[in-house]
Amino acid sequence: MILTFLQAAEPVAEAAGHGATSSGEFWSLIFVFVLSSFIGLGVIRRVSRLLHTPLMSLTNAISAIAVVGAILVAGGHYPLHIQVMGAIALFASMTNIVSGFLITNRMLKMFKADDKKAGGH
Repeated sequence: MILTFLQAAEPVAEAAGHGATSSGEFWSLIFVFVLSSFIGLGVIRRVSRLLHTPLMSLTNAISAIAVVGAILVAGGHYPLHIQVMGAIALFASMTNIVSGFLITNRMLKMFKADDKKAGGH
């Protein structure tokens, strides 16, 4: 199924670019993307829940770098479709950062002592 999708997407991907890539370059990029996706999923699945918050902080730092790049692309003098992709990347990265902070804050609240219990009443 994935192979059929990729074969159908190849002519579209080549026609979309002004300097169209060759078929070999396209398949190399797809291979790297699929391989990195599987490796990323394998690594994340094996992470202990205790390490979730430090990894979330690291993810937020990486997303902050992506935000800077997305701002440069979305606000630069690029064709409209490139600027739209930059805006989408900006939205996705900001969603990741805000969600990361909300989840981290929620996890930290679980470890704080309740004021009513601490008062001894």
